[in-house]
Amino acid sequence: MDSHRMPDNPYLLLTPGPLSTSKTVKSAMFRDWCTWDADYNAIVEEIRQRLVALATPAPGYTAVLMQGSGTFCVEATLTTALPDRGKLLVLANGAYGRRIAEIARRCGIAHVLLEEDELGAPDLARLEAALGSERAITHVAVVHCETGTGMLNPLAAIAGIVKAHGRCLIVDAMSSFGGIPINVAQLDVDYLVSSANKCIQGVPGFGFVIAKRAVLAATRGQARSLSLDLYDQWQTMEDGHGKWRFTSPTHVVRAFFQALVELTAEGGVAARHRRYCENQRILTAGMQRLGFQTLLPAALQSPIITTFLCPPQPGWQFRRFYDDLKAKGFVIYPGKVTQRDTFRIGTIGEVHPADVHRLIAAIPV
Repeated sequence: MDSHRMPDNPYLLLTPGPLSTSKTVKSAMFRDWCTWDADYNAIVEEIRQRLVALATPAPGYTAVLMQGSGTFCVEATLTTALPDRGKLLVLANGAYGRRIAEIARRCGIAHVLLEEDELGAPDLARLEAALGSERAITHVAVVHCETGTGMLNPLAAIAGIVKAHGRCLIVDAMSSFGGIPINVAQLDVDYLVSSANKCIQGVPGFGFVIAKRAVLAATRGQARSLSLDLYDQWQTMEDGHGKWRFTSPTHVVRAFFQALVELTAEGGVAARHRRYCENQRILTAGMQRLGFQTLLPAALQSPIITTFLCPPQPGWQFRRFYDDLKAKGFVIYPGKVTQRDTFRIGTIGEVHPADVHRLIAAIPV
């Protein structure tokens, strides 16, 4: 076999990211790039422009790329956006909302955690009351799609409350941006954070923040970190026309550009959202037909990932179930909720309805 030929994947990743990518996205990483070169920096600039265009047609927003996982970008945003006298309200109903609060705790950011049951939607009345009674709160952070359960939180309603109270809104859209339509200008979002290896279907290595240009510009000198200084990263990209402060993941960036091209070719976010919804519909119907129960009601369910209850019969083991499916060409995710024994199956990435039908046929019963 030609050692340079790209091997086929041994299995399909049915996870919330990293996820299965197209061969053309993977093959985009075959070329080496120089971080100082104008050709490479031009790719970075086009990525930034395309990201803003995906987020809103309105002016006033900018995009900044940041090395590392999506959590690095969340931390960069929090530790840059919050001034010393700022206070963060974290609206959490799952593992990733709690992670935001943990970042705030570790970084010495004053914060209050408004936590709800992981099986329920956020309590909007509590949010309204907290913002009305505690004027010290300057920023609110929320996870759009809580992939610990698969829940899609009511972003428009949350944004309406936050902005009515004049607070800065930070949205962790890690697992939703690019796969669920979001207009940041309509919602008046100040910062939206996501990652290369989610719904845009790139590979892991960097994340990005789409922010109001004026709000980000006002954070100069606030960052609590050198490498995670979102303002300095943005200013360097602005002044250097795509230059990063420190070594950038060049191959991953080029693959992400290809993923953006393929998103456009598919018909944009709306078309991708339709595919993900159809994937999830087929998955849920098929699993329920086989006797599996979903953790969440349909009204709270996202098209990103679905949590299923482990069957109650004696002797059923997730590890055996996982290994059986992996041997048949599918990799799924263990459960993350604390209250029930569960497992999760993602429906994003280079996954199509025919793939989900194949999965259902492969489920051991």
